[in-house]
Amino acid sequence: MTLPDPEPLAPPDADRVADGIRSAILAGELVGDQRLVEAELSDRYAASRGTVRTALLMLAHEGLVERIANRGARVRAVSTAEAIDITEVRMVVEGLCAAKAAARVTDTQIAELREIGEAMRTSVATGDVLTYSQLNQRLHDRIRQIADQPVAADVLARLRAQNVRHQFRLALRPGRPQVSLPEHLAIIDEICARSPGGAERAIRRHIESVIEALRAS
Repeated sequence: MTLPDPEPLAPPDADRVADGIRSAILAGELVGDQRLVEAELSDRYAASRGTVRTALLMLAHEGLVERIANRGARVRAVSTAEAIDITEVRMVVEGLCAAKAAARVTDTQIAELREIGEAMRTSVATGDVLTYSQLNQRLHDRIRQIADQPVAADVLARLRAQNVRHQFRLALRPGRPQVSLPEHLAIIDEICARSPGGAERAIRRHIESVIEALRAS
């Protein structure tokens, strides 16, 4: 009698560790050029050194981490020129998501987007830049969720992680919220009007403004 092949060994818990490191980069806890010490990451994520090494290789393929011969790994720093290139790609994909969101948005989601817009308006009026930055990200995340395009959402998550340092610096630039608020409100208006073409144009105008601000930095 032929015995069945043995079950393959379970893969290391690298996805969980990679997700944790990626989230730390997005949150600004890990910054460009920061050294990533395998022993420290192993303790932080309760994982073996081999699992951490696999996770770092995964993140290197995503462009978030770079490995240096005989020196380990570090968070990859992104130049302003590369940040502009990344944002140009983001503009196209965000436009797709905005169009799909406008085609799929429900009445309940419209009310939620309007609520985010009002909260953004209030944070700008009171000078609460950090809250405005958080609401900015919440709005973009919500649009992607409503769009229900998982491939686009995955691409955007990777682009955002690569560009997080530039996005954070731009968000804190004096006068930037006053520029971006009407752009965000226009995006909300077009999605709530269920206008795919209008929503795509509105979000592209907004991201073109981001690119111009990066060029001026």
